[in-house]
Order: sequence, then structure tokens, then C-alpha cells
Amino acid sequence: MRSLLNSLRQYVAALRMLLIFTVLLGIAYPLVVLAIAQVPGLQSHANGSQIEINGKVVGSKLIGQSFTGSNGFPLPQYFQPRPSAAGDGYDPTATSASNLGPESIVDTLPDPSVPDDTGSQSLLTQVCSRSLAVGKLEDVDGSRPFCTPDGVGAVLAVFWSGPGYHGTITRVVSINQAAPAMPFIATYHGVPVEAAKFGADYSHGQIVPVRGNAPAHPAVPPDAVTASASGLDPEISPAYAHLQEARVAKTRGITVAQVDALVQKFDKGRDLGFIGEPRANVLGLNLALDATYPYDPN
Repeated sequence: MRSLLNSLRQYVAALRMLLIFTVLLGIAYPLVVLAIAQVPGLQSHANGSQIEINGKVVGSKLIGQSFTGSNGFPLPQYFQPRPSAAGDGYDPTATSASNLGPESIVDTLPDPSVPDDTGSQSLLTQVCSRSLAVGKLEDVDGSRPFCTPDGVGAVLAVFWSGPGYHGTITRVVSINQAAPAMPFIATYHGVPVEAAKFGADYSHGQIVPVRGNAPAHPAVPPDAVTASASGLDPEISPAYAHLQEARVAKTRGITVAQVDALVQKFDKGRDLGFIGEPRANVLGLNLALDATYPYDPN
């Protein structure tokens, strides 16, 4: 009987502590933190750094967003953000990176027997296709090293007569270009290059990236063709912003100098003068454009 009473006392004491700490840490502490967060000067940060226009939330300083039309194409009157791998693009509920690394250079080709199958692009092909698209949008050279003119990774599967990639070359396949595409080079060391075929086994070939003759410093900057680790980066480099100035100015009927002046205002520079890289907030820049130089579609 005494043992049972001792056990009950322990259970009651444990229950009391549970209730006390539930009230303190589960109710009181969050309410205190919430109250402190609503202090002027902290409120905006605590509420997600939301930006309001005429009482309507249009976005956040901390989360990027797309500036595309109903057809999915970039709106030419706005600065475009960097690519995003978060869901269908800038989805804060699916923040993520592509998880592809520098050795991701071989695509999975689409199955021609499956309607709308697009296969799976390597990181290299993603970079190449984005660079080509940005170059077309901004009317600049979108070529990059190790990219084909049609915007896929310039990669060959080279087959040799002997083991260990020795002997003579017997066959060469442009592994990221599906037939009937024209290979980006006609021959490799005198051997004709053929386009790849879905389902074919090229695992015994030597994977050879081909640099090509693209400039060492492409016109399209790196952040225009690579997604951030979170997929929600709200900022772009000054180089990417400057690249877009001519298009934005032409679409809005203003001068490049006027657009550049806004870009300079939103160029944050490095934190403390030496941490990180200079960058500009895309949403803030686009809102400033609308406020200063409204777009007239007519």
C-alpha cells in the first residue's frame, strides 16, 4: 500500500511539472516572444518582411517570386529573378535545391513512346538551356563552354577498341542529343559522331565533355543560369541586373540610364563591405519601376 502511494505521489508530481512547463513554455513563452516581435522596428521582420502596396501584400523581401505571364514566359517589362528548383518555381512550401552537382553532365533522354515525356536534364544541360533562353531574351550571346548550340550539354560517349579506353576509337555518340538531332560536331578524332537513341546502353563509353569555342567569360552571368540552394533567393547580381536593363528600358519606353539609376539604388553591395556578394532585390526593383516609370501595354 505504501509503495502504491509513493508511486501515485510521483505521478502527481510529474503531472504538475508537465502542466507547469506546458503553461510556461507552451503558452507564456510564445506569447512573450510574439509580443516582443510586434514592437515597432521588429514587427516587419517578425511578420515575414512582407511588402504591401495599397494595403495588399504583394510579396516578401526574403522570398523570390516569378515575373511571368499566364503563358509562363517572362514579362519583358520586369527584371527576372534567378532560376528556382523549389516546386514549380519559388514555392515556399517546397523549398529545395536540385541536388545536382558538377558531375551531373549526362541527361536521361525522353521516351518517344510516352507522350509528353521530357526525360531528365543534367545540371549541365539545365545551365546550357537557361543560358540560351536568357541570351535570346536579352539579345546577347547565350553560348557557354561545354554547351551545344541547341542548349544541351556538349558531351560525347567515346568507345575504344581496347580495354581501359585504349586502342583506337570505334564509335562516338553525342549522348545528350537524341536522334534525329544533328550532333554538335560531325567527327571526333576522325570518327563520325552519331546522335543518341533512347534505351541504348552507352555505359561502356568514355564520357568526354567538349568545351567548344564559347567565350571563357559568357555574356550571361552564373546566377542567371543556376538555382539557389533554397530555390527562394529574392536577389540577383548587379551583372544580371545590368544585363536586363536594355530590355526593361525598351519595353517601358525609357532610357537605359534611367533604369540603371534604379538598379544602383537597389545595389546592396557586400555586407559590412566584405561579406558575401553585391546583389539587388528583384521585387523591390520591380516595384520601384512600376512606381517611377509605369508600364503602358498600349
